[in-house]
Amino acid sequence: MTEEEGRRLTQIVRRGRGNPIRVRRASIIMASSSGTPVPAIARLVAADEDTVRDVIHAFNERGLAALDPRWAGGRPRRISDTDIAFLVTTATTRPDKLDLPFTRWSIRKLAAHLARCHEHRIVISRERLRTVLRAAGISFQRTRTWKESTDPDKDAKLDRIEEVTSRFPGRCFAFDQFGPLSIRPCHGSTWAPETKPTRLPATYTRTHGIRYFHGCYSLGDDQLWGVTRRRKGGDHTLAALKSIRATRPDGAPVYVILDNLSANKTPKIRAWAARHKVELCFTPTYASWANSIEAQFGPLRTFTMSASNHPNHTALARRLQDYYLRWRNANARHPDVLAAQRRERARVRSERQQRWGRPSTAA
Repeated sequence: MTEEEGRRLTQIVRRGRGNPIRVRRASIIMASSSGTPVPAIARLVAADEDTVRDVIHAFNERGLAALDPRWAGGRPRRISDTDIAFLVTTATTRPDKLDLPFTRWSIRKLAAHLARCHEHRIVISRERLRTVLRAAGISFQRTRTWKESTDPDKDAKLDRIEEVTSRFPGRCFAFDQFGPLSIRPCHGSTWAPETKPTRLPATYTRTHGIRYFHGCYSLGDDQLWGVTRRRKGGDHTLAALKSIRATRPDGAPVYVILDNLSANKTPKIRAWAARHKVELCFTPTYASWANSIEAQFGPLRTFTMSASNHPNHTALARRLQDYYLRWRNANARHPDVLAAQRRERARVRSERQQRWGRPSTAA
């Protein structure tokens, strides 16, 4: 034993911390180096004499590396890392790309295909295949749809919206219609005793029609207001724009972000906006997620619509105005409101990145 090895072993034994296997093996080697017979060492560490001899022989062959035995229980691996990589690649490839007559894999079909694949044959059980896929983060999921904007001015509109929200937040507003709102029990989440959830009645006939909440949002003031209408229309949009203009009576320009809806850009609306210095910043087609008010509708849905059973539209409108909007504007920085807005923004940002691949900016 060298002097360096002796100091290292003494340090491990005296501290007695860390891996107990290393401490035990270091004790065996130090006792053997001092001339202690094997039977006495076996009694000291409560081990078999053959185990003590194996440790001593391993130290003579490998030095301090004998403190870390390389045990490998069970039979050798039959599935290598290369096999796993090929398996995951095959599982995430549509079967019709491999000239197979179906559109999705089942565990049975995938295992059978791997077993007879000429390119890279892998014989694996279905349960082991399921385990490998789970470890690789591959799960069986429903497909999702997406649509791409056909607006030729998509980039210009998105860039303009980002510019006005960053440069003029105090004069930037957002408008959108939230709905349709129908009178029916809406599921949600409530606190209730275990196994005794709050129950809402089922409905078979709905005779109240629908309504739309025409909402306006001030980015600089963080204030939300609006009214409930029977329908969407240019006259209602113009009324909302006038309420926005009234919040800034100084005559300086204001900027309103709104959807690319025909009811939002009638000739009457465009003429009025030009006269009153209101710039209409339209979102691209199929890109309402670019409207800042969308994140505000998440908390409105959570705290007013979810877990509710309003008797009629009058009661619903009163709850929107008297309860939520007044409370929300007085408690705009309430943790519950901020948390709901963060969840909605995260959903909107995720949708934006998946559809467009554009970097998202925090609102």
